[in-house]
Amino acid sequence: MDSFYKSLTPEQSAAAFRNEHDFDSPEAIDFDILVERLQDIKNGKVAQVPIYSFEKHARLEKTTTIYSPHVLILEGIFALHDQRVLDLLDLKIFAEADSDLCLSRRLVRDVKERGRDIEGCIKQWFGFVKPNYYKYVAPQREIADIIVPRGIENHVAINMVSDQVRKTLADKSALHQTELRRLGKIAEDSPLSENAIVMRQTNQVKGMHTLLLDPSTSREDFIFYFDRMVALLVETATDFLPFTSTEVSTPQNKLYKGLKKSASVSAVVVLRGGSAFETGLRRTIPDCRTGRILIQTNYSTGEPELHYRALPAGIAQDGLVMVLDPQFSSGAAALMAVRVLVDHGVSEEKIVFVTYTAGRVGVNRLLSVFPDMKVVIARLGDDMENRWVETKYLGC
Repeated sequence: MDSFYKSLTPEQSAAAFRNEHDFDSPEAIDFDILVERLQDIKNGKVAQVPIYSFEKHARLEKTTTIYSPHVLILEGIFALHDQRVLDLLDLKIFAEADSDLCLSRRLVRDVKERGRDIEGCIKQWFGFVKPNYYKYVAPQREIADIIVPRGIENHVAINMVSDQVRKTLADKSALHQTELRRLGKIAEDSPLSENAIVMRQTNQVKGMHTLLLDPSTSREDFIFYFDRMVALLVETATDFLPFTSTEVSTPQNKLYKGLKKSASVSAVVVLRGGSAFETGLRRTIPDCRTGRILIQTNYSTGEPELHYRALPAGIAQDGLVMVLDPQFSSGAAALMAVRVLVDHGVSEEKIVFVTYTAGRVGVNRLLSVFPDMKVVIARLGDDMENRWVETKYLGC
């Protein structure tokens, strides 16, 4: 909660440097912003958390990004003060410590980390910290679910809290797997969605499929023809980029009524397989902005887990966002990849998932959750087909 101290006026800032500003009253906390960020996180959206400088007594311009935690811990002396915050909490904990220990910890922290002097720390302790503890902090004890005396020495209480966290993670995992099975059943019983665009299987495309699927094809030839296939896939996907009418004067001084793109395009590579798409992407859209996300399956639960994300700045304003992954079967990782984009503000109808091969059930599962997006596929494959494209392309 220290991140959510309010910005100070010049007068308040001057008082803070004299150790005369009350940072230990609920009025010092920007609860409105705190509640907004907590709601964003619980709704699965990206939250930009302020960074507060205690040396400058001011918020910094940069922020910290929090996205997609399974369990969120809110820590602060007023964590149980505001009813709006209480309504968002699943477990309320009050940690107690001896007042002498609290004072010694505060002295060490403020002198070492915040550039204060001992005299100023003592002044604040008796002027604000100690009286406000009895006025505002201690009453929160009455509404806590768990009270933890003796801090780190209390192994019983710590085990209670950690057990609750483990239970929460297990419950979330069970719910997620149940939902995936439900979506899979719906997908099995449904025809291929109209938003699944399978490339027209021309003789040229069939010829390239033949080479790509032939185990005897050399890796050099595989890369060459796969890059050609990716270029065709990207060209198909860019048909969904918004265009506006325009006129140009030809070398023969005649007017040609054509089109020009009215928005930018970006691509998100799903690592590691999506890296096989980058050469074909660059040949088709050389200036395309790219981002990366890493999603790996937890083999003990079968669930996808987000390990890394680096998205282009302003991606939500792009007219087309392509998600690049050479193949998917169940669609679980594809669901997470698209969810990441939606949570970062990208409109569903702007997203096109581009893949070489995918199973019908996985495609339908994805489009049952995100019906307004598109999926561009070079070849419909088996629903349980093992991943092999990136291994052949990357050679490892």
